[in-house]
Amino acid sequence: MASRSYKVCVVCLRTAVSRTVCRGVSTAASPQTSVDILKGKPHRKHDGVINLKTLRLPEELQNAARSIIYSSQVKQLSDHTKKLTNYLWSRKRLVDNQTLRQKAVSLEKEMWEKAMQTRTDIDDQAMSDHIRRKVLTELKRTTYHWTPLRYDEELGVVYMASRLAGGYAAVKRSLNEIKKRDPTFAPQTLLDFGSGLGTVAWASHSYWGDSLKEMVCVDSSGPMNILAERLLKGDDEKAEPHIKHVYFRHFLPVSPKVQFDLVVAAFTLSELQGVKDREDAVFTLWRKTSSYLVLIENGTMEGHQMLMEARDTLLKKREAMVHDPRPASVFAPCSHELKCPKLAQRPFLPCNFQQPYHPLHLPGRNERQTEKFSYLIMKRSEPVEAEAETEGVEWARVVAPVLRRTRHVHCRMCCPDGQLQNMVVTAGKHGRDVYRCARNSDWGDQVPIIQRIEEDENEEDEIQKDGDAE
Repeated sequence: MASRSYKVCVVCLRTAVSRTVCRGVSTAASPQTSVDILKGKPHRKHDGVINLKTLRLPEELQNAARSIIYSSQVKQLSDHTKKLTNYLWSRKRLVDNQTLRQKAVSLEKEMWEKAMQTRTDIDDQAMSDHIRRKVLTELKRTTYHWTPLRYDEELGVVYMASRLAGGYAAVKRSLNEIKKRDPTFAPQTLLDFGSGLGTVAWASHSYWGDSLKEMVCVDSSGPMNILAERLLKGDDEKAEPHIKHVYFRHFLPVSPKVQFDLVVAAFTLSELQGVKDREDAVFTLWRKTSSYLVLIENGTMEGHQMLMEARDTLLKKREAMVHDPRPASVFAPCSHELKCPKLAQRPFLPCNFQQPYHPLHLPGRNERQTEKFSYLIMKRSEPVEAEAETEGVEWARVVAPVLRRTRHVHCRMCCPDGQLQNMVVTAGKHGRDVYRCARNSDWGDQVPIIQRIEEDENEEDEIQKDGDAE
C-alpha cells in the first residue's frame, strides 16, 4: 500500500467520513488522531506548558536586598524607583546617522515644496538657510536623545529596589524554557554579560545548582559588581557567598576559543549605543556559546526589535573567522526561523510575554506585580535537534491571552509555517486531548499541532476526489 503524510487543516475538518485534507497547512488534529501528545502526563502539565506560577525572590536574596536598601538611606526612594522604571521602560534605541540623514532630506524636501506653493519671490539662499534651521529644530524636537546609564552606588540601590524582583522573574521564566524542553541539559559553565545585580546567577543556580561549576558575571560598572557581591554574601562582608564559584569581571574573556555552556544577556542590548555595537556584541556572545544563548529585553517594541535584529544577525550573517562551525538555530520562543509575522502587522505589536511575581517587601510594594518581557534563545544545533518532540507532533506558540469559553477556547498562535493564526479549539473538532491541552495553556505556552498519517490508498483517492469536487 502506498503511504503519504498530510497536515490536517482545521477549516477543512468536517466529519470522520468526509476528510478533506489541505496539504502543507499546519493545524490541530482530528478526533480520530491516535498520537499520544500527553505521554502519560495530565493535561495541565503537558509538554508545552512553560509558564511558571507567581515567583518570589529566594529568601537569602530578598533579605540581603532589603538590608542594603535600608542601610543606604536613599532619600525619596519610592519616587526614584518609579522614575527609573518609567525611564527604562520608555527607553529607545539610538537613532543612527543614516536614518537621521534620510529624515533630514525628507523634511527638507517637504519644506521646499510648501515654500514653492505659497511664495513666488523666493531668495534661494535665504530660504535654504531658513529651511535648514527649521530641519535642525525639528530633528532635535522629534529625535530620541539616547544617553548611556552610569550606575553609581545610589543609582544601583534604586535599580535594586525597582528592578531586582522583576528582572529575576523574567530571567527565571526564560531559563525555564530550557529546563522544561531540554531536561538533560546540565551546564557546568555560565557567562552573564551585563550581569548587573547578578539575577542570572541566582536564577541559574535555582535550576542547575548541582552542575554549575563556574559562573562569570561581566559588567562594566564597578558599583554594580560590588552590590551583586554584597547580595551573594547576604550583606555581610565576612560571610561565605550563598552561591559559590561566581566570579565578577569588568570585561569579557579575551580568547575567542573560551566557551560557556550557557550565555545570558538580560536587559543588556538596550545599553549598547548603536546597531553596529549590538551586532558585534551578539557575535561575540555567540562565539562564547557552546550550547545556549539567552537574550532578554523589555517587552516593548524596542526590546522586541532588538531581539529580532540579533536573531537575523545569527541566522543570516556570517563572521569572517568561525571557531565553532555548528550553526545557530532558534530554540524559543519562535516556532520557525522565518521573518517574525508580528513585524509585518500594522499597528505593530511586540512579541512579549508575562510573568507574575512578588516584589521586594518594601513599604507600599507588597502586591503581586507582572513583568512583561521579550526573549530569544538560540542553540548550537540543527533545528531538528532543538527538542525531542512526540513523533508526529509540532508545537505552536501562544502569543496572546487564551480566551476560555463554554466548550471552546480561543488561541492566538505563532505557527511553524511562520503565520499568526486565530484558532477556536473544540473537543468535537480537534479531539479531547488537544482541546484540554489548549484549555490548560496560557500566554507563552505551546500547544500541539498534530500531523495525521493516512496509510490507506483508497482513502487517498477519496480525499483527492473530494478536493477536485470543491
